[in-house]
Amino acid sequence: MTALPPSFLVTGQPEQAQLEAFLDEHRDSLGSCLDGLTEQEARRVLVASGTTLLGLVKHAVYVEKIWFDEAVSGRSRAEIGIPDAAPDSYLLVGSDTIADLLAAHRAACEASRRTAADLDLDTVLTGNRHGDFPLRWVYWHMLRELAEHCGHADILREQVLSART
Repeated sequence: MTALPPSFLVTGQPEQAQLEAFLDEHRDSLGSCLDGLTEQEARRVLVASGTTLLGLVKHAVYVEKIWFDEAVSGRSRAEIGIPDAAPDSYLLVGSDTIADLLAAHRAACEASRRTAADLDLDTVLTGNRHGDFPLRWVYWHMLRELAEHCGHADILREQVLSART
């Protein structure tokens, strides 16, 4: 029998715990797209957009910081140390490695969890440049965003692995 994912084990819990469990599954899933890959495979460009598996994880760090740092604290993207525009958040530099970006992703996710733990789902976050959003909306948006990128990662990983044979 297959074990149930953690999100199925929080039924009957407060809504925020349920949302956090689903979000953590997506966070973990996206991070695991790099499991067992070489640095070259993680950087391999297989689609016209130039999206790579490593770039998806780098972008995931960016969105964590947008929604759980910028939106909460009102700090600028420059202060946070992230690109001003979302398309730039996928771009890899020569020093980007699987280990470094996975560590950055884990750290960003942990910082997001700590930030959200002190907030109520109805707390309105006023720091995002596009307007004010309740934390509940941020959770739903992050779930949608990460689900989309997990799908991208599944397809890219399948292409990378099939190129091995």
